[in-house]
Amino acid sequence: MTAESLVFFFLAAFAATTAVLMILERSPLVSAIYLIANFFALAALYLLLRAQLLAVLQVIVYTGAIMVLVIFVIMLLNLGDEPHPRVRLDLRTGVTVVLAAGLLAEIVIAVVTRGGGVPRVQGPPAETLGTVESMGDALFGKFLLPFEISSLLLLAAILGAVVLARRRG
Repeated sequence: MTAESLVFFFLAAFAATTAVLMILERSPLVSAIYLIANFFALAALYLLLRAQLLAVLQVIVYTGAIMVLVIFVIMLLNLGDEPHPRVRLDLRTGVTVVLAAGLLAEIVIAVVTRGGGVPRVQGPPAETLGTVESMGDALFGKFLLPFEISSLLLLAAILGAVVLARRRG
């Protein structure tokens, strides 16, 4: 086992753990901090995949900008800890546990009985995926029209927010 695969398994376990802890946490602020840790683990996984642009965008956009807004909203709303509800066992809980166990069994069976090797997919070399050049070529080449349409939709949303904010004032 190489050092890169050990780092990958550590980061994958860390990302999965922080995701589960984020869901199970009662405090919204602590849950947001677990989400930030998850975003950093995902950025490190992108770096392992040699997708430098995605890693940088993950840290700047999601961890930096969006999580600052989420934490600002949490602080603005002054959300406290939720009271711990009593755990009830009813029919829905039982069905949920049975379905989750069935899904887990299906995943285990699919992994264990996977036939053949890994399918070969022809595409660009892995070294060029996720770099600034390849993302720029994709955005301003093949996906230019959807990129421009999404930018116009974002511009319209910003203008709508400004108009609504001016009406209230």
